[in-house]
Amino acid sequence: MRTDGGSGVDLRGAHVERGSAVELAPAGSPGMSAGGADRTPASSPAGGALWGLAGGWLATRVLIMLMVLGLVSVSGADVTADVSVIYHGWYQVLQTGTFPLDDVTWQYPPGAALVILLPGLLPWSYLVSFWVICGLVDAFTMGLLMRAGTRRGRSFTGAWVWVAGVPLLGPTVYCRYDIVVTAVAVGGLLVVLRRPALGGALLGLGGLVKVWPVLALIGTPKGRRTKRSWTAAVASLSALGFLLAAGMNGAFEFLKFQRDRGIEVESLGALPLHFARLAGGWHGEVKMNYGSVEMLGPWVTVISKVSVGASVAGFAWLLFWRLRAKRWQTATTFDAALAALLIFTVTSRVISPQYLVWVVGLTAVCLTVRGTSQRPVALLVLAATLFTTLEFPVLFSQVVNSQVWGVVVLTVRNLLLLAAAILSCVRLWRSTRVVEPVRTLVLSPALEAPVPAGYPVRPGIAYEHDLLDGIDSAGVRQ
Repeated sequence: MRTDGGSGVDLRGAHVERGSAVELAPAGSPGMSAGGADRTPASSPAGGALWGLAGGWLATRVLIMLMVLGLVSVSGADVTADVSVIYHGWYQVLQTGTFPLDDVTWQYPPGAALVILLPGLLPWSYLVSFWVICGLVDAFTMGLLMRAGTRRGRSFTGAWVWVAGVPLLGPTVYCRYDIVVTAVAVGGLLVVLRRPALGGALLGLGGLVKVWPVLALIGTPKGRRTKRSWTAAVASLSALGFLLAAGMNGAFEFLKFQRDRGIEVESLGALPLHFARLAGGWHGEVKMNYGSVEMLGPWVTVISKVSVGASVAGFAWLLFWRLRAKRWQTATTFDAALAALLIFTVTSRVISPQYLVWVVGLTAVCLTVRGTSQRPVALLVLAATLFTTLEFPVLFSQVVNSQVWGVVVLTVRNLLLLAAAILSCVRLWRSTRVVEPVRTLVLSPALEAPVPAGYPVRPGIAYEHDLLDGIDSAGVRQ
């Protein structure tokens, strides 16, 4: 097959390569930045899309704030109490130089203290300052996704997922600190291919705040990128963890609390208990335990062990996938991160509503690349996000009491997440299989069509163009 502008005909599909070639603009042409990345002028149609995204983000975030302030009500529950009572209480303890050692609701790695202390730097009340930080972090994440969409081979679909997915969680999204962690993970994942050390450091930092961002490293391309990003992640996590442990008392006390947890009422493992309770066959108790409403009693220990086993099996499969993967594309790193996060979420003993902002964030990152395998998964994620708001806060009392409609909504949400996890893994596996080369017939020069202006290339070269920074001066892929 010729790659210098000649045409090739696929013997099986009579496909002429030039007809689907990607035209690369010459250096210095409009839309090309100094670094070679494709940039679209604001006056182009994509510029209009950017304005549309900005307007959509602003409108939906105004709606979120109206819900947070209680001016638009989705339920009678007060979702701000976690910030005004629990977070603020932790803030007061952390100011004394110690972690909340006597508070079993403190279930987080030591880096979470940095987020909890952050509102104290602003001049307003703790609650208002927390909302301001959430809004700024939300806007920053939106900016990263919009910027990613302007590159060659990328799409604004990811930014639209963020615009639509976040408000589907209702007021909860601005009343938990998970949106801050998600922003760090999104930023690290978007830069890890071009700047592996920076991306790894950000994901390591996110891991010290809430563990799951380090899972995004599972899909880094084999070779130098993996070494650099994984080393940077370990270094940032270790260094900051050491500083927090040395400077404050009880940095890793949370591990003891995690060990003794039950089954949270919204988790996938809670569904058998809900159905048994509906049928009158389960007589345990449901109460606030270790910071969440959990089910305690018969079968809980068995279900906890099954959940842990499922987590181990899921991550063993991810390792097996990584060892067997042969075809690595730009989207592979992002797709693998989403698959890992979905496995982590559905096999967890806890699925709190705010966990869905993690999934929405990584789904948005996947859809910034046109070649992603996760588009059908995104639809399942958005549907699960909507049902999450229905089960909390709208029908949460029915979920806690295992009433019919609460159990139905929770079942739909959890099955959507389970289906998303399975589909994500299947599509990730298929997208990285070895594709048999297509035999082609090279036409004689006399039969070739005139060469158009520019530099026509095969579509597959778009990936290589996007990862040119991964090839060193000797032509060896990192």
